[in-house]
This record gives sequence, structure tokens and C-alpha cells, in this order.
Amino acid sequence: MSLVTVEFFEHADPEAAIPVQAKAGQSLMRAGLATGIECIAADCGGTLTCATCHVMVRQPWLGQLPPLSPDEDSMLDYAASTRQPGSRLACQIVLEPRMDGMQIDLPPTQY
Repeated sequence: MSLVTVEFFEHADPEAAIPVQAKAGQSLMRAGLATGIECIAADCGGTLTCATCHVMVRQPWLGQLPPLSPDEDSMLDYAASTRQPGSRLACQIVLEPRMDGMQIDLPPTQY
């Protein structure tokens, strides 16, 4: 299985990338949790019943993702941080080799 590198950017320092390598087929949420990204709480464990894995996907990557499902769209309305144009739930993004280099902004809080 191939590895995908994703760059996370914390709200406090949006210029300093935190590179994370994960296996293709893994969710972005699981990749972040496995490497200690603190701003991904993932209270529901990826079952799409909370919004504590809210992230913002930067362009051009956002345009390459599948569209929001109605459930993800609805759940984002409950995110603690203000919803942005690139807002997604990390549990709903399955990493693929074509996502190598994807850039993700983390919100200031999940609560």
C-alpha cells in the first residue's frame, strides 16, 4: 500500500507545516490521530455523529475531493469553529495516492 503525505497547519501558525505520512485507504482523521495532531479530537471515532474532526482543506485539494454527503454537510453546522469554504470532516476523507501533498488547516478549537 502506498504512502500519502499530508501537511497539517495549526491555527496558531498557519505557515508551519506538520507533515504526516499515512497509508492510502486510511481516513484523514485516523492519520492525524495516529501521529498526535492535537486539534483533531474525533470524539465519535469517525462515525459521523460529531464534528470534532473539523478541518479546512486548502485548494486545489478541496476541488479534488468527492462532494460533501448530506450527513457531513449537516454535521458541519455543529462544528465549534466557524465553518469555512474548505470545511470538511476528516473522518470522511479517505486518503488516496492522488492526495499526496494535500494541505489541511486546523481550526482553533473543536469544542
